[in-house]
Amino acid sequence: MSSQNFKAAEAVLRVELTSLRVQQPASSGDMVSLAMGEPDFDTPPRIVQAAVEALQAGYTHYAPLLGDKALCSALADEVSAQSGNAVKAGEILVTHGGTAGLAAAILSIVNPGDRVVIPDPTYSLYADLVNMAGGICVPMPCRADLHWDLERLDRALDGAKLFVFCNPGNPTGIVHSRAEIEALGQLVNKHDTLVIADEAYSDLVFTDRPFTSVLHIPAFAGRTLFCQTFSKSYAMTGWRVGYLAGPAEMIAAAARVHNTVNGSVNSAVQRAALVALTQCKDDVKRMYDVYRQRRVLMMEGLSAIPELKLNQPEGAFYCFPAYSLPIPAIDMVSLLREQGIAVRPGSEFGAAGEGHLRLSYAASSEAITEGVRRLKRGLASFK
Repeated sequence: MSSQNFKAAEAVLRVELTSLRVQQPASSGDMVSLAMGEPDFDTPPRIVQAAVEALQAGYTHYAPLLGDKALCSALADEVSAQSGNAVKAGEILVTHGGTAGLAAAILSIVNPGDRVVIPDPTYSLYADLVNMAGGICVPMPCRADLHWDLERLDRALDGAKLFVFCNPGNPTGIVHSRAEIEALGQLVNKHDTLVIADEAYSDLVFTDRPFTSVLHIPAFAGRTLFCQTFSKSYAMTGWRVGYLAGPAEMIAAAARVHNTVNGSVNSAVQRAALVALTQCKDDVKRMYDVYRQRRVLMMEGLSAIPELKLNQPEGAFYCFPAYSLPIPAIDMVSLLREQGIAVRPGSEFGAAGEGHLRLSYAASSEAITEGVRRLKRGLASFK
């Protein structure tokens, strides 16, 4: 068959037709990037050393399909400590990063025609995966303060197979309160809706109130896949290791997808992840303290720009200001690149994100200061 006659599968075409994800050109020269959702820290040395030692010790063969036994045991202990319930065998799946965990979760649940509710704006991968599976995305616009509109959510969940959300939020930086998470628990039980809870940024919370995970709320038990990654907390984005936790039946279905598409996760990387989980809380705290300082630096800078309105970010490492100029977000980002500053368009995260920009403070203080200066200069010049 000639490649000229090739036509991609319908799953690919559905994603290409609907995807909002933006592949920005590489930043070069004098460009300051506040676009990347990636820690600028190197992975802590003891994690790197653990991988070296694992390779030298012979961890160069296939790992068990559900994950390295020692890592799965430690993850089970972690989930048990948060939920107060013993985690049984088969209720943990180690995945190729949070991305493969989300893919395995969504593709193992969603049938063609199933309705899947997602907040708007939210991380754009969710919609792509739902569309790949042939499901129907039901965007749920958030309130002006970027928190959920619970009445709208109640209506949206009627007849929905699945609700997918991240907390803390990407791109909004919102952290949902215990009251909000408890209300969600009541609603998904009322509508018999399954849940995927992506808590990739749960170690990066800057509110005075404690973070509330779905693991803390009994209403989510039996219907929820908890998705986590080592990428953000431990600065391990390139290592590609994450995990799912949930009921054995749901994990088995997700594992069938993951094992078919990905196979088992790199053996040595899993031993390094075990060291991260069990020995590196002080490294997480060290990076957290720096993010806290950078957050204040970015908020102060953005608050001094007349064209922007910023809802206070409560977690993750993002600011999501609205701008007042009548320019589509995708065009605004292109104009700002000409000013030497790279950010992400709010419209990448859903229709309700239009008129917003996402900026990451997972960048150096110098980059934040200079990037915000260029943003201010650019917005002033567009009037």
